[in-house]
Amino acid sequence: MTKRTIIPLLIAALVALLLPWLAVTFAKGDNGMAVIFLLFFAVNPITAVLLGVFSGGNVRMAWFQPVLFAALFLLGTWVFFTMAEMAFVLYAAAYLILGYAAMLLAWCA
Repeated sequence: MTKRTIIPLLIAALVALLLPWLAVTFAKGDNGMAVIFLLFFAVNPITAVLLGVFSGGNVRMAWFQPVLFAALFLLGTWVFFTMAEMAFVLYAAAYLILGYAAMLLAWCA
């Protein structure tokens, strides 16, 4: 693996695993819900799109990054929130679609 591949993987792991843990650990009550909404509707989609754009620059080496981000998101939410909650699968599918759409647009451009 090259440095060009490892850095986006670390970013995906930090956003998908560390941020939910921080939200659960340090944000309580209504503040926690607000942080979770920010994660699910702002931070995670932006991360999925940015990883897709990065993957579009070198599809052969980075095609797996949108899949990895969606899988890490699913793992993080199931570990830190509710195990086997199917709503998180829908979010992961949406992030996967966003990532691959951004990758396709970056590849075509």
